[in-house]
Amino acid sequence: MEKNFVPSDCPVCGGELKIDKVSCTKCDLQMTGTFYLSGFTGLTEKQLEFVKVFIRCKGNIKEVEKELGISYPTVKSRLDEVAMALDVEINDDERKDNTAILESLEKGELSIDEALEMLKEKR
Repeated sequence: MEKNFVPSDCPVCGGELKIDKVSCTKCDLQMTGTFYLSGFTGLTEKQLEFVKVFIRCKGNIKEVEKELGISYPTVKSRLDEVAMALDVEINDDERKDNTAILESLEKGELSIDEALEMLKEKR
């Protein structure tokens, strides 16, 4: 049976949704009240799949790269997307600088030695 996930925002006005009733699929117990959705509910399927892979790889970005077949900057970018969707604040300045260096390396604009030197200088 395919599961339908609860949307995180109202499709009419964009407001926050709350749940007034929940029930058990096994015993049919029903509870009423005011229940709010977690931040993870607002993740897209793509973002949720990324989080699953990230956890399965225990945060090892090289392993995430291999499993998803994507580059280091793309892994970082997807991680930033998930952080933003979950309202997790990150140090953007340092990350942007590092990402720019890594993207230049990937494009062949920098050698490995040049990129390493630039990253070491930032410490």
